[in-house]
Amino acid sequence: MTRPAKIITWTLASLLLVLAVVVIVIATFDWNRVKPTLNAKVSEALHRPFAINGNLAVRWQREPEQGGWRAWLPWPHFIAEDLTLGNPDWLKEPQMVGLKRVEFRLAPLPLLVQQIVIPRIDLNQPTASLKRLADGRANWTFDFGPKDEQAEPSKWVLDIGAIGFDKGQVSLDDQTLKTRLEVLIDPLGKPIPFSDIVGKASAQKAGAAQDYAFGLKVKGRYKGQALAGTGKIGGLLALQDASQPFPLQADMAIGETRIAVAGTLTDPRNLGALDLRLRLSGASLGNLYPLTGVTLPDSPPYATDGHLTAKLHEPGGAAFRYEGFNGKIGDSDIHGDLAFVASQPRPKLSGKLVSNQLLFKDLAPLIGADSNAQQKARGGASKQPAGKVLPVEEFRTERWRTMDADVTFSGKRIVHSAELPFTDLSSHFVLEDGVLRLAPLRFGIAGGKLDAQVRLDGRSVPLQGRAQLSARNFKLKQLFPTFEPMKTSFGELNGDADLSGRGNSVAALLATANGDLKMLINDGAISRGLMEIAGLNVGNYVVGKLFGDKEVKINCAAADFGIKDGLATTRVFVFDTENAIIYINGTANFASEQLDLKINPESKGVRLISLRSPLYVRGPFAKPSAGVQALPLALRGVGMVALGVTVGPAAGLLALIAPSGDVPNQCTPLLEQMKAGKAPRAVKAG
Repeated sequence: MTRPAKIITWTLASLLLVLAVVVIVIATFDWNRVKPTLNAKVSEALHRPFAINGNLAVRWQREPEQGGWRAWLPWPHFIAEDLTLGNPDWLKEPQMVGLKRVEFRLAPLPLLVQQIVIPRIDLNQPTASLKRLADGRANWTFDFGPKDEQAEPSKWVLDIGAIGFDKGQVSLDDQTLKTRLEVLIDPLGKPIPFSDIVGKASAQKAGAAQDYAFGLKVKGRYKGQALAGTGKIGGLLALQDASQPFPLQADMAIGETRIAVAGTLTDPRNLGALDLRLRLSGASLGNLYPLTGVTLPDSPPYATDGHLTAKLHEPGGAAFRYEGFNGKIGDSDIHGDLAFVASQPRPKLSGKLVSNQLLFKDLAPLIGADSNAQQKARGGASKQPAGKVLPVEEFRTERWRTMDADVTFSGKRIVHSAELPFTDLSSHFVLEDGVLRLAPLRFGIAGGKLDAQVRLDGRSVPLQGRAQLSARNFKLKQLFPTFEPMKTSFGELNGDADLSGRGNSVAALLATANGDLKMLINDGAISRGLMEIAGLNVGNYVVGKLFGDKEVKINCAAADFGIKDGLATTRVFVFDTENAIIYINGTANFASEQLDLKINPESKGVRLISLRSPLYVRGPFAKPSAGVQALPLALRGVGMVALGVTVGPAAGLLALIAPSGDVPNQCTPLLEQMKAGKAPRAVKAG
């Protein structure tokens, strides 16, 4: 053997010997000797105590699944028992995390290119106590000391494929959220297939979601409300493969709200995306605000079922979509799609909602017009005083500036009663920086339309509001379909209103209202029976006193009110009937909810003795009283006195007259006479 060959042979033999010695040393080395140094280094890096209190061992095992020659290469399997991680020094409790056992294997070859590849970590009986104080300090936030900006970033890359776990316990005490929770994780006796929970169709769509392996139990308080729930999760959380779905299922009750979800989480390292079936129910949609931060109106009890998806790391902010949901609000059905984006400067809610059959009573909570019992059931704090008609429940304007909204709503069919035929509803709700606009709010009523433009400015204290309303072409025969004389009527009701006010409730807005209200009714009929249908007991009394029980034809009814500081005063209020012209003057005080009206009839003949005396209507809106004036006024000249005030308003009312086919409008001659300063033609009694 030549000298160079001998040198090479001895060199290789020496290297193999050294390698064999290293392998033997590593294989037989007592790794517990390095625990003190390892504990100290980790504690120093985390600025809190860390310890491996039990055995620390390394086992070398081949990985047959690697294939080829790599299958013969042994990998180190690290096993550590009884691990603890302490709390920062500002917490009294000593321990934050505990683990009975941790096991993971390390790929050796990637170490040559400065990669730490750990395909899987298994955690045995983990416990964690997570706490955040009122000042924002949280024990899950680590202080790694000041960052050296001049130091080069490490070239080493950590790559963890998945985390497996078993029975564990987690507690959360978050003072900033007023939340205290206890979560228990237990293995299921037998894994449950994903399709058994979500259905075969959803399982096929989700792809290769693993089976449910663990059950969850949670109890405590979330944002001050009692919480209790159960759930199921998978057993292996994939961190490296962002497309690997992790199964989730939960059924929770938070206060009066119940939430049920079933589906998957993907990209858990970044909390990337959710794909869940969501069932949501509760006493009022308004109760979701403290739980979610989403501003929704107060409502009757509700329940919905739909598809929730979330992309939590979109450039414009986390995006949530609740699609294809169906449900009920009160006794009304609801369907649609909603999207919520956590954008800046405010998050935004958008979408389209449809109700095929909308009960009118289910709209009452929107303005606080439901009963005290219903308000209490949905969590309302106010109470409607006895004898008060206008709703006093305040709008929650403090919530309006926390988000924006752009939502359309369509009620295809409104169910109220046979006597009051609302037909449909459409609206566009826009909330922007505390200003709520309903543009438009449109009702279909009796063959006509009620159009409203509403603007409520929640930025001012108190709220400033304005409503512009236009009623057109309400067909009288449809407005009172059960009143026989109206069935042959060609008459219509038209009206306009423009009101503004200040206040945080409907009652307060009307109590400070300024504006105008105009109305015309052409070619109708009136009787005590009609008043009963409309629920107007005072009107029933007045009509009975004027006309007895008979039905009387109305040629025209015209009304014009001026409203200032909540006091509505008649400019024009006149009924032209086949028997008499009836003048009404007085006030309606929305602040005190008091009526003070005088009714002066001018008979067109001597047939109705009851038309000799004026009447009055006085008292609270809730229960006004009506009667005959104690000192009857002389009827002669009453029409001319009223006319002196109504010449101007009469001209304005002419604009409300709309053509109705070939049938002449009976209001035209009446208003033309008043506009010209002439008393309407009437033959006075006596």
